[in-house]
Amino acid sequence: MAHPVGPHLVRNLLHDLGYSLQLNHKSREGSSHPDRDAQFRYLHDLVVRHQRRHQPVISVDTKKKELVGEFKNGGREWPPRGHPAPVRVHDFLPPDLGKAIPYGVYDLQRNEGWVSVGIDHDTATFAARTVRRWWEVMGRSAYPRATSLLVTADCGGSNGARVRLWMWELQQLADRTGLTLTVCHFPPGTSKWNKIEHRLFSHIAMNWRWKPLVSLAVIVSLIGSTTLKAGLWVRAEIDKGRHPDGVKVTDERMAQIRLEPHEFHGDWNYTIRPHRKQPN
Repeated sequence: MAHPVGPHLVRNLLHDLGYSLQLNHKSREGSSHPDRDAQFRYLHDLVVRHQRRHQPVISVDTKKKELVGEFKNGGREWPPRGHPAPVRVHDFLPPDLGKAIPYGVYDLQRNEGWVSVGIDHDTATFAARTVRRWWEVMGRSAYPRATSLLVTADCGGSNGARVRLWMWELQQLADRTGLTLTVCHFPPGTSKWNKIEHRLFSHIAMNWRWKPLVSLAVIVSLIGSTTLKAGLWVRAEIDKGRHPDGVKVTDERMAQIRLEPHEFHGDWNYTIRPHRKQPN
């Protein structure tokens, strides 16, 4: 009838009709694997057995890629009034800056973390190299008598259960360190239960909220300054190595891997033994 109305009237009418302003609710996980709970129990038992023998247990994953530069970073802080952090209007990536790829290792027993900040590609080579750097810098001194290492990881991504390059690189790691490596993957669609997500990555995100990640040095500094009263300690470094994407592992190379699938879900649980014993 051509009566003029304003936003307040429309809002009130919608409210009277039972509508409300809402956000999306992340609640649909998709179909779960029938052996999901059994895998969680199996993984838990392996973790307990390793910890009782004083063998290291780590959780690994890639954190969300971050734009490097004066870009908006989520969250709010308490700067002096009238001094907001100036950032770019658009998130177009300048070719001279690039992205940062944080890959993390979280030590379940010692509540310690290691993060390598890559600048190339998120590949299995980069993931295994990060685990090796954690062992060289933190793990070896913390576990001088270790003979094995238990790695818990997501089912997909650069450290996925079907990634041949991941298994090949783990064999190189086992040969280099002399450690027997056991890997347990979380079932598909359950990555949020990976310990590193809520014991390390979430605290890093809280520590750098609002702050523009203007350089790799700033990113490493903010990661390394992440602490908790409960005792979380984190170290970080820039990984300037090149890790090309699309590397294929041949059947001949796969045959060289001392891969032992477990009886229960050998596609998710397996052990890789070194070809020869090396000093840790």
